[in-house]
Amino acid sequence: MTGVKKKHKVKDADVGAIQAAEPFAVIPEDKKPTLDCSQWPLLLKNVHLMNVRECHFEADTTGFSPLHRPLDEYIKSGVINLDKPCNPSSHEVVAWVKRALGVNKTGHSGTLDPKVSGCLIVCIDRATRLVKSQQSAGKEYVCIFRLHDSVDDVQKIQKVSSYLAIMTYFEHFFRL
Repeated sequence: MTGVKKKHKVKDADVGAIQAAEPFAVIPEDKKPTLDCSQWPLLLKNVHLMNVRECHFEADTTGFSPLHRPLDEYIKSGVINLDKPCNPSSHEVVAWVKRALGVNKTGHSGTLDPKVSGCLIVCIDRATRLVKSQQSAGKEYVCIFRLHDSVDDVQKIQKVSSYLAIMTYFEHFFRL
């Protein structure tokens, strides 16, 4: 087996170090590429003369590699999956996030009742465009309760919990 080269596997740690060290940006060049269109089909000959704009790629230098992106750029298009505590309303919590981050726009994906804790999706600045797509998603309430005394018949608990599930279903669809 002579002449066969072994492939060097790059470890995951090496890839992370390489990605952190390199900018991975395409830098625009001043020189224009030459086009050899002598072997091209007739309709494509002299294409460089037909174009009004230049025929080369010019990289946009305003973007960032994800590993080198500044924190304020992450915040401008950020989404926070927030565990809303009991008692404050969703609007209050979103106002707190807006004030804490010092951003212009915030939005949330649907209100949670004030007495309920749970996940509240908060969108920031440019990500507020995504709020409409999340508002139609349904809510699901999970209740944990404690009984003051032991119950002899487990079917009573099942009956009450099924009744609560049915009531929640009717409240959701019939707005009782």
